[in-house]
Amino acid sequence: MNERSIPRQTSEKAEQFVEEVLKDYKICCISREASLIARKEVLTGKAKFGIIGDGKEVPQVAMARAFRKGDFRSGYYRDQTLMFALGLSTVEQFFAQLYADADNDPFSGGRQMNNHFATALIDDQGNWLNHKEMYNISADISPTAGQMARSLGLAQASGIYRHNGNLGTQQFSDNGREVCFCTIGDASTSEGVFWETVNAAAVMQVPLAISVWDDGYGISVPRSYQTARDSISKALEGFRGNEDEKGLDIHVVKGWDYPALCEIYDRGIEKIRETHRPALFHVEDVTQPQGHSTSGSHERYKSPERLEWEKSHDCILVMRQWMIDSGIASHEQLQELEHEAVEEVREAKDRAWAMYAQPLKGLHNELKSIHDELISEGLGGELLSGLRKDLDQMRNPLRYELVRNARRATFALRGHDHQAKDRLQNWLDDQLDKGRVNYHTHFHSASAQSALNVAVVPPAFSENSPMLNGFQILNACFDAALENKPEVLAFGEDVGQIGGVNQGFAGLQEKYGKDRVFDTGIREWTIIGQAIGMAMRGLRPIAEIQYLDYLIYGLTPLSDDLATLQYRSDGKQKAPVIVRTRGHRLEGIWHTGSPISMLLGSLRGIYLLTPRNMTQAAGFYNTMLQSDDPAVIIECLNGYRLKEKLPDNIGSFTVPLGVPEILREGEDVTLVTYGSAVRVAEEACSLLGDYGISVELVDPQSLLPFDLEHRIVDSLKKTGRVVFLDEDVPGGATAYMMQQVLELQKGYLYLDSPPVTITARPHRSPYGSDGDYFCKPQVEDVFESVYGLMRESNPSRWK
Repeated sequence: MNERSIPRQTSEKAEQFVEEVLKDYKICCISREASLIARKEVLTGKAKFGIIGDGKEVPQVAMARAFRKGDFRSGYYRDQTLMFALGLSTVEQFFAQLYADADNDPFSGGRQMNNHFATALIDDQGNWLNHKEMYNISADISPTAGQMARSLGLAQASGIYRHNGNLGTQQFSDNGREVCFCTIGDASTSEGVFWETVNAAAVMQVPLAISVWDDGYGISVPRSYQTARDSISKALEGFRGNEDEKGLDIHVVKGWDYPALCEIYDRGIEKIRETHRPALFHVEDVTQPQGHSTSGSHERYKSPERLEWEKSHDCILVMRQWMIDSGIASHEQLQELEHEAVEEVREAKDRAWAMYAQPLKGLHNELKSIHDELISEGLGGELLSGLRKDLDQMRNPLRYELVRNARRATFALRGHDHQAKDRLQNWLDDQLDKGRVNYHTHFHSASAQSALNVAVVPPAFSENSPMLNGFQILNACFDAALENKPEVLAFGEDVGQIGGVNQGFAGLQEKYGKDRVFDTGIREWTIIGQAIGMAMRGLRPIAEIQYLDYLIYGLTPLSDDLATLQYRSDGKQKAPVIVRTRGHRLEGIWHTGSPISMLLGSLRGIYLLTPRNMTQAAGFYNTMLQSDDPAVIIECLNGYRLKEKLPDNIGSFTVPLGVPEILREGEDVTLVTYGSAVRVAEEACSLLGDYGISVELVDPQSLLPFDLEHRIVDSLKKTGRVVFLDEDVPGGATAYMMQQVLELQKGYLYLDSPPVTITARPHRSPYGSDGDYFCKPQVEDVFESVYGLMRESNPSRWK
């Protein structure tokens, strides 16, 4: 071990040094004891599952020394010691999360499993807090290496703030000195997003500190099966930078070497702050004394020799011996400190359990009392008596068990009127409302800045409003946004120098600079990650994915991270990202772009907007830039060269979300479609009109949310017939729209004919115009489907 002697300059410094080391050691002991007890709580049934950070304690207290207010963590689900060391988690809160205690888990409100942390970045009204005054923890996710993409954006924000003068200085940045600390297990470095992030960080030169906790295994699979050269630092050697070349710094240190860890983190992080060169901290020889999680045992796959080695190299034991050898503390002093740590954890665990269990015991007793009153009145029969016995057998009931019992009791009481029944129903209503608040809130923003609250400003036109190509409409919109909102940034593949493949940002990099409009590599996963991280730090990124088909590469961070952020942080964090992409009609298997059902299923929590033209798209961009919600906006790929009139208020008019527009009134049938299919529908409606069929054409405009005011069912009440058209596969977005209208809006009550869906073929469309014609719905397909519907209803008129 590297020796670090006690400072000799003054006794005061020596005392301070000893005090700091003892504090770190006690935190390590507290964290280890918490891990041990957490496993026991799972085994006794008080908790469902535990994933813990034992064996990583010493590296994390060393890292905490270098962590400053204003910094961010994008972490791994084993960082409990860091949270203890920074004072961001008490032991009670650690156990509250383990128990899924929605009332006392400050990180996720009982929505995440333990060791998934988050700190508040916004207040209860959705306003940004002062990040410079806090240690900032971005909300953790479980998917392997999922934290990597977000970390790139969190780090990049420091660079943006450093290069843009006073932007963000009030509450977001101190001249870009903030570092993003990203932690990850060694096995997770095998994931593609790790390499994508490391490459991007090295190219971009952002202040990202990646700490790899290397315990030699990925659950049971040894490192030699996973990592080239059996070492992530060796595998990344080609990324190492120097004075003449960009790259990253690489530090290698043993996880049991406390003084070396402190020195390397102190020196390495300070360099990152000053230079913005990213760095890898490869922390070797950490152990995992209790295995991967509480659901398995590491004795199943580790040899006796390996298990013995782990015992002798346990970081806490090695640190302990170093302290004794260095004269920092005696064996007896450390024994006393260890005893204090054990007692503190056990007492904290008891308090956490009491806070969780006592309210449930009160509800348990109240429900038993209600059942007793009902039974005494001769109500409920044997079923209620059986439910009452079930209550007696519950030792530590969970809320859902009590609610389930109460709901079944109401089944047994149907047809009876009694005051006690009302008491039961009131008890049940309270608990159902509690469940709604605990588990169904913060799915989208509920603040005054919610996208649903943005005022509607119609587009204004005059005699002087010019007719322009669609891409020029968007260019004017983005120009106004960049001019009026200094926090707005736009980036993606080919966005900077050439202004995008469809010219939406043409000339804007030259006008606003490379820090505002810039290019990226071909790496959709981390483009989305950049957007998420920067949006979490007060910036307003517009991230471009060239084609909707390629959004699949970025679907993981969208679905796992962005879509769940407000929900999993219990409303404590937000990331108002705008993802710009284009899809629908073109040619070729990977350029026909309408996988809408996939997006509808995976992006709940993100608004999905599908404008039919570029003016509508511009209105959606204006709406979202005034809101604090994330959105994906899908432009029509075949609409950039079509002529549209430029609104005089291009930078301020808005399009509301969830409000369909009736494009054509009709009497016989309601036709619902969106995006590029609108133009197909419009032509088909004209053709059907020639044959005496009056079609009401409705564009829902947004799919998430969908028709909040139920305008489509109002149309259906008039026509009695409905057809849903889009370019997705059969059973895709048309089925979604049909469910929304017929089930949610109760449109089935007004049907005079069966509903009809018109879709693309179940396979992707081939290359060429012929392939497009035979695979995507055409005007003739719409005509035949609608005509057939009308003929079935009145065969004598439409033969």
